[in-house]
Amino acid sequence: MTELKNLMGAAIVPARVWAQMARIAVDSQMVITMRMAGMIGLTPQSPGEPFRMVAEKHAAASESLFAMTEAASRGASLERVMTAALRPYSKRTRANSRRLTRQG
Repeated sequence: MTELKNLMGAAIVPARVWAQMARIAVDSQMVITMRMAGMIGLTPQSPGEPFRMVAEKHAAASESLFAMTEAASRGASLERVMTAALRPYSKRTRANSRRLTRQG
């Protein structure tokens, strides 16, 4: 029974990473769609949006690298390191999706 619990627990963590990646993919597609619609004038878009598109990627990449390095240096499992690395991207894509959906 203990082996089964360990096996099930081990399967949950990768599933969380996959779910986080799927959520990022869905939110990213929404953000891309809304930004493209704004660029061609179908929806209102703030003048700073093109700059934001570029700047946020640098910030997310550096936050991700820091979080991943911190988790790895503490001896976290690979799945937890991946979760830490994905968190800044997840946070931004979700926030952008919500913000752009409200604008459009």
